[in-house]
Amino acid sequence: MPAKPRSLPAALLLTALLAACGQAGGQTANALAPDAPLPTTVPKGTKLVVGDPVTKVALTLSGEIGRFSFPIEWANISGGPQTSEAFRAGALDVGAVAEIPAIHATWTGLPVKIIASKFRKDPLAHPTYELGVAPGVPVKTLADLRGKKIAYSPGQAQGALILKVLKQAGLTTKDVTLVELPSTGDVYPNALAGKQVDVAPIGGVSIKRYTAKWGKDGATTIRHGLRDDPSHLYVRTETLKDPAKAAALREYAAAWARASRWIYEHPEEWIAGYYVKDQGLTPEDGQYLVDLTGEPDLPADWSAAVARHQETIDILAAETGNKPIKAQDLYDLRFQTVGDGA
Repeated sequence: MPAKPRSLPAALLLTALLAACGQAGGQTANALAPDAPLPTTVPKGTKLVVGDPVTKVALTLSGEIGRFSFPIEWANISGGPQTSEAFRAGALDVGAVAEIPAIHATWTGLPVKIIASKFRKDPLAHPTYELGVAPGVPVKTLADLRGKKIAYSPGQAQGALILKVLKQAGLTTKDVTLVELPSTGDVYPNALAGKQVDVAPIGGVSIKRYTAKWGKDGATTIRHGLRDDPSHLYVRTETLKDPAKAAALREYAAAWARASRWIYEHPEEWIAGYYVKDQGLTPEDGQYLVDLTGEPDLPADWSAAVARHQETIDILAAETGNKPIKAQDLYDLRFQTVGDGA
């Protein structure tokens, strides 16, 4: 079962309750219906609190960060658990995540909506993750996963990927040993090198570094052959009832899409400004990540994305015992043409 949200400090809860009361009072008379057209003008006095550090850097480098028609307060928040906690506290308007957080938020009583979606033009050639294989472990195909110890992070994209990989291989969780480990930092590569696990999904520059550091000892990686490329903006459903916030979110979703294209079209500036200056990586690592990511896909029709999201939901529901939900209910389709139109 998904972990229950962590308890928040009393002061933070009080702040959230007061903010919620104030917001509810302002929306009572003019709440935006879920099927009403999105407002296109942001009223004066509107502000967004945004948890999207990557886009902040991209908008700064492109010069667009000062062009919004409303002020933005940038929160150094990323990932599903942090974002959902901030939503519950009323401390965040929008966050950038993969496909799993919206599912788990809904299962834990936090209604949310996806308002922007991005993928990769050639997702099989540009996977987000590869399966790291511990030194000396004979895994060359997905069928070889049978009987292996596999790192597993429930509630995160890497955990869902493992469940999909097992299904693709015709295996179940009973055919392997899932070892629950957090997927943060170098936990997975170190667990592989230390033989704590036989297989673990590793992403980004960790793929390159893992084989460079432990390849001489027999460490390898294999590709899983599945799509693992969703990237979304999501918000509390309640936030979209505020016409002013909805208009501001529409404007932000358009800027998010433009930032995604700018990153792809300006690789040298992105490597220097983000990977090297902001993340402290080498230019070589930055180039590796640019090549790994490839061109973004910002579809104006989300039907295929919704269908893939439903497959993920069904796999997770079967594994966790949660009631299946409809993927289409997670998406606010009023926003689906915003990114492409931007």
